[in-house]
Amino acid sequence: METYGIEKLGIISPSAVYRNLRPAVLTEHALRRGEGVLMNTGALVVKTGKYTGRSAKDKFIVDTAGVHDKIAWGSVNKPVDRETFNAIKAKVVAYLQNREIYIFDGFAGADPVCTKKFRIINELASQNLFIHDLLIRPTEEELKNFGEADFTIIAAPCFKCIPEIDGTRSEAAIMIDYEAKLVLICGTQYAGEIKKSVFSVMNFLMPEMGVLPMHCSANMDPVTKETAVFFGLSGTGKTTLSADPNRMLIGDDEHGWSDRGIFNFEGGCYAKCINLSAEGEPEIYNAIKFGALVENVVIDPETRKPDYNDGSLAENSRVGYPIEYIPNAAVPGVGGIPKVVIFLTADSFGVLPPISRLSKEAAMYQFVTGFTSKVAGTEIGITEPVPTFSTLFGEPFMPMDASVYANMLGERIEKYNTKVYLVNTGWTGGAYGTGSRMKLKYTRAMVTAALNGELEKAEFVHDDLFNLDIPQSCPDVPSEIMNPRDTWADKEAYDAQAKRLAGMFHKNFTEKYPTMPENIAKAGPQA
Repeated sequence: METYGIEKLGIISPSAVYRNLRPAVLTEHALRRGEGVLMNTGALVVKTGKYTGRSAKDKFIVDTAGVHDKIAWGSVNKPVDRETFNAIKAKVVAYLQNREIYIFDGFAGADPVCTKKFRIINELASQNLFIHDLLIRPTEEELKNFGEADFTIIAAPCFKCIPEIDGTRSEAAIMIDYEAKLVLICGTQYAGEIKKSVFSVMNFLMPEMGVLPMHCSANMDPVTKETAVFFGLSGTGKTTLSADPNRMLIGDDEHGWSDRGIFNFEGGCYAKCINLSAEGEPEIYNAIKFGALVENVVIDPETRKPDYNDGSLAENSRVGYPIEYIPNAAVPGVGGIPKVVIFLTADSFGVLPPISRLSKEAAMYQFVTGFTSKVAGTEIGITEPVPTFSTLFGEPFMPMDASVYANMLGERIEKYNTKVYLVNTGWTGGAYGTGSRMKLKYTRAMVTAALNGELEKAEFVHDDLFNLDIPQSCPDVPSEIMNPRDTWADKEAYDAQAKRLAGMFHKNFTEKYPTMPENIAKAGPQA
């Protein structure tokens, strides 16, 4: 039996080893093993159990001499010692003996200069299908000459840690050893942990290559080839807004920005399914077909039709699919220097404008601040919007100090004269519970105007409290929603809520970034 070198990890007696199986075969294996069922479109549907989102508190980085000074240690990047990591690894490897092993050897980084080789080892065929969809798939020739991987990820979701013995917080653990070039994922079947581990690794490696890693989606004008990137946490609309039928999709979540342009880290998309409709998001809706992996969507047992409005299994229901499933995808996922950068935020206070323009300094401020509201399901325990500040719009995946990434963004904005806008996809007319969510068609219209330059023709008014320049008009958008205060029936309530949020910005920035230059600090909201 060919083992493809997994004995080097200590897996010496598997019952079978499968490498880079095609989606049809992986689907057959998953069905045979009882991992999921088929829905009426042919997509494989699985339930991930108690973990239906990322378990952020269970993620650790191995603290070694070689990486200690490079990591921004704290509540997000939590250290674990090598002994604890090795002990859990030994248990995981022992657990995998006499089991079927699924290997995916593939790539992260569509720019050949920056490509990294990843080996993913799965105990579940369904998770192997997921990562086959999400990473860049090698050709037969590339697979034949793959060689040694730059990084290996072992995903054993059915292995449960024992906190009292293993030194973990719970039965789940996501541990990255940058020196050993190894990631362990156990106790959680949520497939997003695998792709985010790849992202965390790339975010560590890319800056040393002069590349800015970004938690963003990206698309491109099919004629001019001008590109745009969309930053934002889960639930802010990155995937939805970048899947524009009038533009080519470069990628929906993770990219690098080099001096040659931008490039996708991945070869697939991971989209939210809750309230999905053919009318609202046709590209994503139609991508859910044979070869895709669907998580926690309720399926009718007779017709096998999905009910995307049913969040009883998870508000964070998801689908992973190859980027080729999007008709206007750019393959390979590379593009030029971004003309426009858009920061997406879901403001549950309902006080930020639907779109505003940022200076370079304000862009750096908003970038390191990363304000949004975490929406239901994206993390364990989140059941309604929670205002949060996530550094770089992706704090859980950024191992280095925020200034490393912020300075790289500022340099690029200045060098290429890139326009930056802050877009609120959250609430208008009141806070969460009183106001309403911003209509997608209006957000799409504002983004389109920003991309094609029409927005720059509008009159802009400066908001002194939030330090933003607000356009007073936009094609296909009612002018009365452009200024958020005008949408509130109670103006005094708006003023109080706006001051409250500005104070939160100020408190967060002064506490988390005390060494940031004064010109950056003054570019944000003034409490």
